[in-house]
Amino acid sequence: MARALPHERIQYVVEGGFKLSGEIEPSGNKNAALPIIAASLLTDQRVELSNVPRIRDVEALVELIQSVGAKVRWLGRNELEIEARELRPANLDPDLCARIRASILLAGPMLARCGEITLPPPGGDVIGRRRVDTHFLALEQLGAKIEVNSVYSFRTEGLRGADVFLDEPSVTATENALCAAVFAEGTTILRNCASEPHVQDLARFLIAMGARIEGVGTNMMTIHGGQRLSGASHRIGPDHNEVGSLIGLAAVTGSEITIRRAGVEHLRSTLMTFERLGIRCQIDGDDLIIRSGQEMKIQPDFGGHIPKIEDQPWPAFPADTMSIAIVTATQCDGVVLMFEKMFESRMFFVDKLIAMGARIVLCDPHRAIVAGPSKLRAAQLESPDIRAGMAMLIAAMCAEGTSVINNAQQIERGYERIEERLNAMGARITRIPPRTPSPFGEKVPAGG
Repeated sequence: MARALPHERIQYVVEGGFKLSGEIEPSGNKNAALPIIAASLLTDQRVELSNVPRIRDVEALVELIQSVGAKVRWLGRNELEIEARELRPANLDPDLCARIRASILLAGPMLARCGEITLPPPGGDVIGRRRVDTHFLALEQLGAKIEVNSVYSFRTEGLRGADVFLDEPSVTATENALCAAVFAEGTTILRNCASEPHVQDLARFLIAMGARIEGVGTNMMTIHGGQRLSGASHRIGPDHNEVGSLIGLAAVTGSEITIRRAGVEHLRSTLMTFERLGIRCQIDGDDLIIRSGQEMKIQPDFGGHIPKIEDQPWPAFPADTMSIAIVTATQCDGVVLMFEKMFESRMFFVDKLIAMGARIVLCDPHRAIVAGPSKLRAAQLESPDIRAGMAMLIAAMCAEGTSVINNAQQIERGYERIEERLNAMGARITRIPPRTPSPFGEKVPAGG
């Protein structure tokens, strides 16, 4: 498998003003694929995963599990086979760990299988402080001893069940605790745990391997540990954040598209939020249809008050879709307060939208007032993180003229072949450098 190129700089040249049409299917959920790949280390038997997004973060995590002894083979474009018969708590590549936050997801599975692991600090998006304390507190209660210096050292003489209250409903801490708890002797109760679709997907994968877990989809899960886990086949669910991105893109470009296999059971908060912006989607089975000619009028609160859109833990509006909602609101008629509660640097990208002509007042690191509609113009842009990068791509596609998005490899950490898939529906996006041929008869990211 070719190693992804960490320092490769990718640029998107985007001609704005074109409508899209046709059908698209969301990729597998990145935030489900990463913990499930890590959890594959919990068994010494073969695991087969399908609908795995072939993106940079996944490629990096695959390299990391190979470095600890797992055998990995791509069976197809989005099909992955993992067999972890013999694992070793090797020193992980700090450069790889610095590229993705998901490297911390190896703590729970490696503690379970090997009794120890040393991790360099994880990387990922630069969207503000992303604390790891919840991971440490949960794993300590399950029997781990942790030393924090320039690296994180985890060791255990045996994991044991416990009644664990997470001090925040952290997604990755919940996932790490789940993986450790299925191996721990006895019963574990996880309270105040995350319940996002990707956490549910991980739990279903663990159940398919033989784990006994109750309360999936709630904020309290009970895990009866100590079961020997077997191999399993599992299909990764659709990425609800990508679906939200496609809804926003269709709306601001006046396009009519159909999103196939959209996972509509997980979209209630997303659809409700877009309805507040005057965008309504039609549900057809598990497909989602966004018609052209949307009202695009922000719905005021009762009494005519300015409405507020805010993210909260699941099942409320997801934080990863906030950047998309902000750029969508710039094209809607009215005023709305956007309140991003989780990350204190995520909203700083709005200065790029302001430079494009958006009317936005950044009140503080967590709140912005958006007044629309505003006519956007092309600009030179820089993608700071996955979701802001996608928001910039959406802005560029509805702007007048040709925009350039630098650092577009950030977008490709979370969106698979996004420019190819959008170009197939009528977009005009040029990737520099172009993609290299894939052994599966498709194109893949350079180094991917």
